[in-house]
Amino acid sequence: MRTGLLTDGGYPYATGESRLWCDRLVRGLAQHEFDVYALSRGAHQEACGLLELPPQVRRVRTAPLWTEPVADRPYGRRDRRRFAGHFKELAGAVCAGGPGFAAGLYGLAGLARESGGLHTALRSETAVRALESACRAPGADRTVQAAGVTDHLAFAGLLERALRPLSLDWYTEDALGAVDLCHATAGGTAALPGLLAKRFFGVPLLVTEYGVQLRSHFLAGSDRSAPVRALLAAFHRRLAAEVYGQAAVITPGNSHARRWQEKCGADPARLRTVYPGMEAARFAAVGDGADAGDPATLVWVGRIEPAKDLISLLHAFAEVRREEPGAVLRIVGAPAEGADGAGYLAHCRALAAQLFPDEAAGAHAVGSNPVTFEEIGGPETPELADAYAGGAVVVLSSVVEGFPVSLVEAMFCGRATVSTDVGAVVEVIGGTGLVVPPRNPRALADACLALLRDPVRRERLGAAARARALELFTVEQNVAAFHGIYLDMISHCPVRRAPEHDTGEPRPFAHPAESHVRGNWTAGAAVRTPSWAEPGAGAVRTDPVPVSRTATTVAAAGEGGR
Repeated sequence: MRTGLLTDGGYPYATGESRLWCDRLVRGLAQHEFDVYALSRGAHQEACGLLELPPQVRRVRTAPLWTEPVADRPYGRRDRRRFAGHFKELAGAVCAGGPGFAAGLYGLAGLARESGGLHTALRSETAVRALESACRAPGADRTVQAAGVTDHLAFAGLLERALRPLSLDWYTEDALGAVDLCHATAGGTAALPGLLAKRFFGVPLLVTEYGVQLRSHFLAGSDRSAPVRALLAAFHRRLAAEVYGQAAVITPGNSHARRWQEKCGADPARLRTVYPGMEAARFAAVGDGADAGDPATLVWVGRIEPAKDLISLLHAFAEVRREEPGAVLRIVGAPAEGADGAGYLAHCRALAAQLFPDEAAGAHAVGSNPVTFEEIGGPETPELADAYAGGAVVVLSSVVEGFPVSLVEAMFCGRATVSTDVGAVVEVIGGTGLVVPPRNPRALADACLALLRDPVRRERLGAAARARALELFTVEQNVAAFHGIYLDMISHCPVRRAPEHDTGEPRPFAHPAESHVRGNWTAGAAVRTPSWAEPGAGAVRTDPVPVSRTATTVAAAGEGGR
């Protein structure tokens, strides 16, 4: 089976959010072939290079979305009319919620495929005028109706960037048309190539979301005007609905993400929760060891940013210190990228110094602060597992959280946990830890004190947590789940392969078992017949185009290169 893996800002690059689980998935499914189609998000990411890829990765193609494309060849009169019609449908659906979003999107994709990229056209006066007209049309949102010329220009630029995947040269019979299924590792822009592969070649689409893109867009702060924010939100809502509507299977990473997807129009019958797979071996020494950690130490691990609400944690620890003067809090992590992360860390340090002045045991002793700020790789915490090994209780104080990775790591280490009730926390913990409301320092302090004072309960909860993590959140269960989904999807869209050209041996899955059953066994499912197959011949494919697995192509149709 050949899978087209669609990524956005992650794998196969050495940096990015999805690189780890994608790499584990590809290596775990060594019996399949993978063609990787990656959208890159910055010069730094490309400068860091690619991961070392396993042999089953047959092709890597990348497209930078952060560079300014070369100006396209201007459209002729006929293509200008086509563009105006399709863009009018798209803009009308975004502004007033009409039914033309899909027709406009696929119409623009077809135009780009036939006549070149859309870069110039999407920033043209025609596009801006069509957008202005759609904003003022009856039924448009009140906020959108207030948009001015600068708002129209700003949104046109953002829309052009979001729709750049439509202009790529990936939509040919020897590229995405040659794969058996497309697996988009995120929704939104990353899934656009999968939508077009389904549209042009009938390739089934699988969408995995460990963080819902639409939710992330809503949560992200913005200095843009209200009309531009409203237009962007409307566009992402329509795109999410189209992705969920066309995907054969959608795999949220937890029930919290699943609820978001259902609210955005995903069919519950197509949703299958697949938890992220994490490496348990790196925490085995701590989890299996007899050392339960310092019984007076609380540990927090994560990325330091406002969403983690370390301010509430510090105030809660002040309450803990009043009851247990020997308690210690270790905050382990680096600040989020940018000035905001560094500023928040400085604010937390200042608050810790104010709440807990350096204390000394006697007149001739050196004072110390019960709150420490550490980073992984430093002298106090050389490895991630060492952070969890140093304390008896692990705390999570977030006000916003998707899948709580640090909690799962603590569970692998056999540590009792205290967490706020946000995101997928309750689903992950499953009764093996204490959960309190967010932004409630008093409740957080009471839960921490309860565990610090009860070593038997800590040990019982830690053992239960480790058993749960090993059952649900390992790489092995993640790979097995996707392996089953791949086989199920391909069984409904069979492809009869030609024999290998060099050995004469048939490829795996060349003839699905169901294909030998009499009757229309695929009733209700879409059977893909590639456009290059002879009439009546069924879905027969020629040998794959040989490519170098280290080659990287950066191209966009009609853009004249990067």
